[in-house]
Formats: sequence, structure tokens, C-alpha cells
Amino acid sequence: MVLNALYRLILKTAGWKITNQFPHHLPKYIIIVAPHTSWLDIILGFLVRGAGNISHGKFLGKDSLFKNKWYAWFFWYVGGYPVNRSTSTNFVAEVVNIFDREPNFVLALSPEGSRKKVERWRTGFYYIARGAGVPIVPITFDFGKKEVFINPPFTTTQDITQDFEYLQSLYKGVKGYNAQ
Repeated sequence: MVLNALYRLILKTAGWKITNQFPHHLPKYIIIVAPHTSWLDIILGFLVRGAGNISHGKFLGKDSLFKNKWYAWFFWYVGGYPVNRSTSTNFVAEVVNIFDREPNFVLALSPEGSRKKVERWRTGFYYIARGAGVPIVPITFDFGKKEVFINPPFTTTQDITQDFEYLQSLYKGVKGYNAQ
């Protein structure tokens, strides 16, 4: 609890506010955060995770961060799961298996899949949510307003086009750290 208060104090001192609460009544869900334009997004994410008391919150990172580096231990320690993006694997099925195996599992992802400007979101988070039967919690990091906005949980339907239109509408007008 002391650490949670410290995270909240750091955010408040930096001028950030968190609007709404994490759905603590849900043991499993996927958080999608956008726009993802800077490495600073992960620092903000760690602070928000701590302030929101999401101790079982995890994230995915490129596998090179997790091996043969002096700092690799840090990514394991803070809840990272390595992803090999250089080979074709059944990534969605692997992550669905983690959701099936773990009693409490919250996974944060960027639907853009990169810090670079993209024309289309990647679909992996969507198919993981459907396969695992877990909701998606859309969160915005608005650097223009210095606001983290936690939207209500969203359950996927059978219409990916309509679902994506809705989800992407939540991010309209949100300013990332690096304007794109």
C-alpha cells in the first residue's frame, strides 16, 4: 500500500491524473494502451500499474531485452514476457494458454505493436481476448492533457470491424508523447 501511494504521489507531482479505476472485480483482462509513441510510455505504464494496484499486470517485450544483457533481470522482475518476433509462432495460442493457466492475469499491450506510426492496429490482442474469453480494457495515455483514462471493460463480438471502429474511436484526439 505504501508503494501504491508513492506511485500516485509521483504521478500527481508530475501533473498526471488517472480518470476511473481498474476493474479489480475481474481476475483476467487485456489492457490496450494507445497511442504508443515513446519508450516513456512504459515508464508511465509502470507508475499507473503501481498506482492502480495491478500487481499481476504483465507486458510483452521483444525477446532480445530478456537475454544476455546486464539489465535482462529487470524486465523479468517487472512482469515482462519475452516475444520472439523474428520467427513465425502461434503467438495468440501461446498467450491464450497463459490466460488459461493463470488464475489472475492482466496483460498490457499496444494495439499498434510498435512506437512507429502505423496505418492499422495489429489484431493479436483482439484474438487473444476472444480466445481466452477475457474483456479488453482500453486505456489512453494523453500527454496533451496529462491524463490516463481507463475505459470500461469491452467484450468482443463476432464483428471485428465494428469492434475495431468502437475501440479506435476511444483514442481519437488523444495525444501521444511524440505527435504523429
